[in-house]
Amino acid sequence: MPAIAMTIGLLLTLLGVGTYLAAGRTSATALIPAGFGIVLLVLGLVARAPGARKHAMHVALLVALLGAVGAGMRVVPAVARGEWSTSTAFLAQVAMIVLCVVFLALGVRSFISARRTS
Repeated sequence: MPAIAMTIGLLLTLLGVGTYLAAGRTSATALIPAGFGIVLLVLGLVARAPGARKHAMHVALLVALLGAVGAGMRVVPAVARGEWSTSTAFLAQVAMIVLCVVFLALGVRSFISARRTS
């Protein structure tokens, strides 16, 4: 799981920086995914230590949950109203939701597997 956390963290960081550059470096909020990504990268590195793995991965999943909910607060109501957009910001929010939810699903599956083997 630490490698997955670091991979998702890297993807979120690239998403944030890419969105910021695509927005013409005018919107600092475009870097929000990068902030979540950096946190996941650090937690993935911390989780490489066996004694810290359990706690770091739980915190990483909490960060991913907050990221999915935060991005979803704007996307879900817009989609519910039938207002799908192709703007850079909207697509970046959708990508952030997808990355965070994928990480959550993999993390929950890992936790269930670990619980069954112990």
